[in-house]
Amino acid sequence: MRSPRGIFITFEGLDGCGKTTQLARLAENLKARGLDVLSTREPGGSAIGKRIRAILLDSRTAGLSPFGELGLMFADRAQHVEEVIQPALKMGKIVLCDRYTDSTEAYQGYGRRLGSEVVLNLHRELCRDLWPDLTLLLDTDVDASVNRARNRNKTCDSAEGRFEAEDAAFFRHFRLLGR
Repeated sequence: MRSPRGIFITFEGLDGCGKTTQLARLAENLKARGLDVLSTREPGGSAIGKRIRAILLDSRTAGLSPFGELGLMFADRAQHVEEVIQPALKMGKIVLCDRYTDSTEAYQGYGRRLGSEVVLNLHRELCRDLWPDLTLLLDTDVDASVNRARNRNKTCDSAEGRFEAEDAAFFRHFRLLGR
């Protein structure tokens, strides 16, 4: 289900690989050319999504079950698609999104070992099978990316450290399997 006018581009990669920086640079470049751009992220790209993000990334929710985590990811995404992404695409905007279903397939499908099938089935049903027109994968060294993400969270006094608290084996597992 693609909009005939808008373009949907996602940025994927490990935490700390530079997705947010590169997305911002592309948005700035496209806007300078007079294009209508919407930059967003997951989780947290809608008002409800910001509340879900707080739960998902909070280091105090370390006991969240893998299926609970998956459900929250898709609650965020379904709301995001309905409230933000689809309307922007219908208006002909270029939508740049920091993470989307590929991240869920990597983190929950591979990292939490829930498998791709459950992720892709939920995507089809809850997101009306909306896929990006282009996905940019930033592939970096696992240790360097995780260290950057951990250091970023320390310096910004953020409680968003639940994923960064995982050991490097967690990230290596889905990075290798997801190729």
